[in-house]
Amino acid sequence: MAAPMAEAAAVAAFRSVMNRVRTAAERSGSELERIRVVAVSKTKPISMIRQLYDAGHRCFGESYVQEISEKAPQLPQDIEWHFIGHLQSNKAKLLMSGVPNLAMVESVDNQKVANHLDRMVSTLGRNPLKILVQVNTSGETSKSGVDPSNCVELAKHVKLNCPNLLFSGLMTIGMPDYSSTPENFQTLSNCKSEVCKILGMADEQCELSMGMSNDYELAIEMGSTNVRIGSTIFGPREYAKKQ
Repeated sequence: MAAPMAEAAAVAAFRSVMNRVRTAAERSGSELERIRVVAVSKTKPISMIRQLYDAGHRCFGESYVQEISEKAPQLPQDIEWHFIGHLQSNKAKLLMSGVPNLAMVESVDNQKVANHLDRMVSTLGRNPLKILVQVNTSGETSKSGVDPSNCVELAKHVKLNCPNLLFSGLMTIGMPDYSSTPENFQTLSNCKSEVCKILGMADEQCELSMGMSNDYELAIEMGSTNVRIGSTIFGPREYAKKQ
């Protein structure tokens, strides 16, 4: 249980973030309504999420299947949950069955995962699930994501071969210190242009999820429509100490 002071601080921080998002959108000429802020609540207690929910926010993100599966049933069903972590194909069933109000999986990085999600959506009789293809724009072997040269192939597979999934755009994580360089953002933007051209999609049909706590304003200025913000809103993550 988070202390009331921490919960109040999270709400104040969130409002500050939204003001900065608005300013960044104005600088870039982007429509504020098209920019989604995903409040990344991993390691944070239900009470903090609920406080932000009560302040009016509805979009939250988690990185671990077990954690989102435990939290989602304890919170209101009108929350729009985003799964943003690396997803193993054998966890697709737990994710889909455990989070009925899952709105988007932002981290599909191979056809096997896409196929598993597609089958689970069909099996559960759910509405089509929005999918972002994760692209490794920094070239780090420790990062998940397809190589930029393969993003079109995976996007095409989701769009044409997974009838229960909605290909909705591209996502990138960025550099190890969570501050992506403009080059990373430009790479993802270039991928988007190529995907839209090959798949015949309008620009506004393809989202860009890039930008986190340290660089979301720059990301918005470079075309991001989805920013994932955790520590700036909720404070440092609280991992359990190893015994």
